[in-house]
Amino acid sequence: MASTTMGDVLPTGGRVFTSIPDLFFIPEFVFGGLVWMLVASAGFEPVVVNVMGWVMFVSVFCFVMTTLWFFIFLCGANRSSSWPALDVGYHFVATVFYLSASVPLAFITVLEGQGLAALAPVPGVDPFFLREARKIYKLHIAAVVMSYLATLFYFIHTIFSAIRWKRS
Repeated sequence: MASTTMGDVLPTGGRVFTSIPDLFFIPEFVFGGLVWMLVASAGFEPVVVNVMGWVMFVSVFCFVMTTLWFFIFLCGANRSSSWPALDVGYHFVATVFYLSASVPLAFITVLEGQGLAALAPVPGVDPFFLREARKIYKLHIAAVVMSYLATLFYFIHTIFSAIRWKRS
């Protein structure tokens, strides 16, 4: 039976692109970056500044930290015995952050849709306003979907990193 060494547990260099938990870095980048771009491009009303501010903080923080984490793995600086536990811890925190941003974002988007539905049949409402409000609403729907996908990939990464940690 072969012994497991630290070199077998955490990949470095190009092996990051072939190991199962670390392969999820790519969708985390993509979906996290899309959340950031969609929320920023839609703008926000003063009523929802706190919610959108939290969503922006989470998406930018996780994007930057995942980028740093990815480069640490890519450069091979993850050789210490504490790295598997740190990997689980970071991805767990990112999962909780994204979930705590996705739920209020979805709630605000639902309220926004209900407001648009109530305004649509009202005569005298500026059609330009409705058209722009629908565009922002669609951007927020896309941001909600991307946010939940990012949450899912961080969660899957957390599970597989925990399995890897238990093996080490």
